[in-house]
Amino acid sequence: MLGNRLLWAVARSCLQRPTYSLHKITTPHTCKDVLFKRRCFSSGAGAESSSPLQKEGQSGALYRFLIYGKEKVHGKSYLLAIAATGCLGAGLLVALADAGRDSTRSDSDEAVSPEGSGKKKVVILGTGWGGISFLKSLDASKYDVRVVSPRNYFVFTPLLPSVTSGTVEARSITEPIRRIIRKKDVKFHEAECTKIDEANKKVMCRDISDVKCKGKEDFELEYDYLVVAVGATSNTFGTKGVEEYCHFLKEIEDAEKIRGRIVDCFETASLPHLSDEDRRKLLSFVIVGGGPTGVEYAAELHDLIYEDLTSLYPELQKIVNITLVQSGDHILNTFDGRISEYAEKKFSREGIDVKIGSRVLGVTEETISFKSKATGKLMEIPYGMIVWSTGIGTRPVIADYMKQIGQTDRRVLATDEWLRVKNTDGVYALGDCATVEQRKIAEDIADLFKLADKDGDGYLSVSEFVDTMDNVRMRYPQIDLYMERQHMEGVVGLLNDALKKEKNVKLDLEHFSEAICKVDSQMKSGPATAQVAAQQGEYLALSFNHMAMGSPDEGPIRVRGGGRHRYHPFRYRHLGQFAPLGGETTAAELPGDWVSIGRSTQWLWYSVYASKQVSWRTRALVIFDWTKRFVFGRDSSRM
Repeated sequence: MLGNRLLWAVARSCLQRPTYSLHKITTPHTCKDVLFKRRCFSSGAGAESSSPLQKEGQSGALYRFLIYGKEKVHGKSYLLAIAATGCLGAGLLVALADAGRDSTRSDSDEAVSPEGSGKKKVVILGTGWGGISFLKSLDASKYDVRVVSPRNYFVFTPLLPSVTSGTVEARSITEPIRRIIRKKDVKFHEAECTKIDEANKKVMCRDISDVKCKGKEDFELEYDYLVVAVGATSNTFGTKGVEEYCHFLKEIEDAEKIRGRIVDCFETASLPHLSDEDRRKLLSFVIVGGGPTGVEYAAELHDLIYEDLTSLYPELQKIVNITLVQSGDHILNTFDGRISEYAEKKFSREGIDVKIGSRVLGVTEETISFKSKATGKLMEIPYGMIVWSTGIGTRPVIADYMKQIGQTDRRVLATDEWLRVKNTDGVYALGDCATVEQRKIAEDIADLFKLADKDGDGYLSVSEFVDTMDNVRMRYPQIDLYMERQHMEGVVGLLNDALKKEKNVKLDLEHFSEAICKVDSQMKSGPATAQVAAQQGEYLALSFNHMAMGSPDEGPIRVRGGGRHRYHPFRYRHLGQFAPLGGETTAAELPGDWVSIGRSTQWLWYSVYASKQVSWRTRALVIFDWTKRFVFGRDSSRM
């Protein structure tokens, strides 16, 4: 079956990643704190390099289980069993995911600061994907850890569109923070961070609950290390009326408001004294933004209306209208072109009006106006509800902090490859509130040439070039990206254009620069997705664990200066993405240029999203909600 083949494809993509083996025990008190040796099998790399940061890797829970079983695990045997059993395999995938998470906990002794003043203070701002991923992987026994967030729960945000339609209940995708940290030495404070004081290394917080002690709402926390993972707001691009009249889909409260608004529109439209024009206006639903969230919400809304509500409001079926407005030339433009084309045709068949190449000009209480880029035509649509899903904006606390550190020319915090916020001391940022700025190789041309020119004659042989490039590939990941796009088998392929494959030649600085500067064209920021934030959280936690153990520097060599970096820089590994299109149809883009669309892919989506739930409790609730919807349909009660 196609579903089994897709499940095996996901598993196979994990098996193609670097493998790890037991290398050294770091403490006599436990056999769990170990270093793992990374064997690099990518083209052109023949050396091995030790890396505790890769202990848990950047891939999924199944991959972590295959690496960290207490005894040697034969990965292919497990994966073949999963792929062969279909739905049963999905259940095994869920079980292996939890086993992998449990096996990575550390029992090592506490580490104290060099000054002997006790544990270093770590403050985590935010309980989204980045913050929770960091918290779950961090060895909290080595630090004094405090978490600050205005919400005391974690939300599985990829299922927020399902909450808007009642396919999944709100509490089924939320997990209390205190339940997550109950086995860790971590303190949680339900409060909002109002200011980060960079100079004094403090964060100012405020109790925003309905129950406050008057005059004692504000407090401050000192930190040695600050992890900023507060996420982002919806970006309105300054469009007039959006803040006042549109719904957003960032939080669980947003999804519940949208669900209530849909039912209100139908109930009001069914009142006897309204005109047909009033009813058409109330039942006109507009979604602005053709990205994954906007498209999935449009699909969920269509299924809710035509699978459930039209049977309850049969007289209103013919006047419902759903419009999707996208400024780009295609919806789902971050996906493979085949998926975008299929989604547009499917929506067109089902009566969803997709207006591509249209820019919203403004929103009033009655109408939304937009302009077609192709024709210049102005259009105006009356609406009953608008959902705005067009990218991310900056939270006020982040905007204020960026002014302090001189990053005013951007929307999100700029970090280096180790997730350290630039121009700061001890501050890290991850998730939607930050972006990783990879160093350009062109900035280090002179230093790289000097590093490669071992004999100091001012020229590089091909062997000197290859040795140096192999050593710095981890420092400059754009090298591997460029080689992959150009289908090169080794770094020597970078010399093809500069030297026309001539042998026994010498490279001067000009030819060296010509050969490698082109790789900077592959530099790009990671997408603002849960997958990126989760990988960053795991990576940063392992970095902190490595730092607390006092392990030797095991990162790439320093191009500017001697020695090595303490640990490897962050590198995002794309594991694929899904786009639910409604009607039990989902599109999937998996590693290796694998594209699949259909009902079997929907079952793969069910399996993956169930396995990625944060606990067995939410896993059971989500699966129960899906089953309940199959049997009884969606609940249209207004509560």
